[in-house]
Amino acid sequence: MTRAPGFAAYIAVTAAYWAFMLTDGALRMLVLLHFHTLGFSPVQLAYLFVLYEIAGVVTNLSAGWIAARFGLTTTLYAGLGLQVVALLALARLDPAWGITASVVFVMLVQGLSGVAKDLAKMSAKSAVKLLAPRDDAGLFRWVAVLTGSKNAVKGSGFLLGAALLAVFGFVPSVLAMAALLSVILGAVVMRMPSGLPVGRKDAKFSEVLSRNRNINWLSAARLFLFGARDVWFVVGIPIYFYAVLSDGSEAGNRAAFFMIGTFMALWTILYGLIQGWAPRILRAASRTPSDILVQARRWPALLTIVPALLGALVWGVPGPSPLLTLTLSLGLLVFGGIFAVNSALHSYLILSFSDASRVTMDVGFYYMSNAAGRLLGTVLSGVTYQMGGLALCLATAALMIALSWLGMLQLRSEDTQGTTA
Repeated sequence: MTRAPGFAAYIAVTAAYWAFMLTDGALRMLVLLHFHTLGFSPVQLAYLFVLYEIAGVVTNLSAGWIAARFGLTTTLYAGLGLQVVALLALARLDPAWGITASVVFVMLVQGLSGVAKDLAKMSAKSAVKLLAPRDDAGLFRWVAVLTGSKNAVKGSGFLLGAALLAVFGFVPSVLAMAALLSVILGAVVMRMPSGLPVGRKDAKFSEVLSRNRNINWLSAARLFLFGARDVWFVVGIPIYFYAVLSDGSEAGNRAAFFMIGTFMALWTILYGLIQGWAPRILRAASRTPSDILVQARRWPALLTIVPALLGALVWGVPGPSPLLTLTLSLGLLVFGGIFAVNSALHSYLILSFSDASRVTMDVGFYYMSNAAGRLLGTVLSGVTYQMGGLALCLATAALMIALSWLGMLQLRSEDTQGTTA
């Protein structure tokens, strides 16, 4: 079988991205569960991730220009290196500083990690557009494989983080991850194949803002889609499950950590696997780009139903029970599967709508909206859980998906789309 040009570079970028996302998922669980056991409220836990998401908004807006100016390998190496620095810094955290100082310190470190994550993500996603086969089915397949495998790896990171915290504690865990990622970074720098662009000196920062109508509406839809996930995923469901599963003892906490980490890992791995299968689920090889766009307008409607029903169920049942917990877990797995197809369609469409000459800037702008959605969802996760529990988190998710659906309805097929917003 003949390999596509740039295949070796695609594999190297994907492997580096996998390593990064493993540590990113593990770090999120370490921080969330460690600080919850220290007595942080849901809103304080949300604060820990706010700067991470703010950094993502700013980074994605500028990272596309940086990659266009200095090359994709530069932004990929920078992302991996900054994550190592963030992990080493987090190991210096001292509980004796008190809650306020600890929150501020972790917010700053998480902000640095957010910069790192979005530099790596933008590099990997842009590389697909430049290295993938030129036909639409090939592009959909390659981006689905990258995105799906990344999320499966990140899901494994959730389980890894929970297990490391339960067995080794916080500081040894982050130091071990820093060492692992340092080795990966060194290997990638020494062995990166050719195939990625080195940048162009005339790239202007003003080019970052897209004038493509479809990209702007797709970015708006992406904002609400990922806000709808994180509004229950970041704080709501882990804290809800902790309250149900832990009896407050050290052994009970450890058992709860493993179970929460296992659920978060399974959810994200399932999400990643279905993203990878999305071209087959949608039979993309036999569809035109216009057909795929029609599918992209339909799937958000199906997704809206799931959190609405789950929110009504949690609100209507007085207090947690084993049956409710099981039903909720299964329902959220269904949400993850439908969400994965929606996300895969978005990831294909942004590359399909982008021109190769400015793909890093279009992808950066799009993922800026993605980060803004995660930021909105993160803040609302803590606020809604504190105000109305998990039922309000899920109801808010349903509303945000409906708004995402409205954005997708504005997309036009290639033969009718305008060039300005």
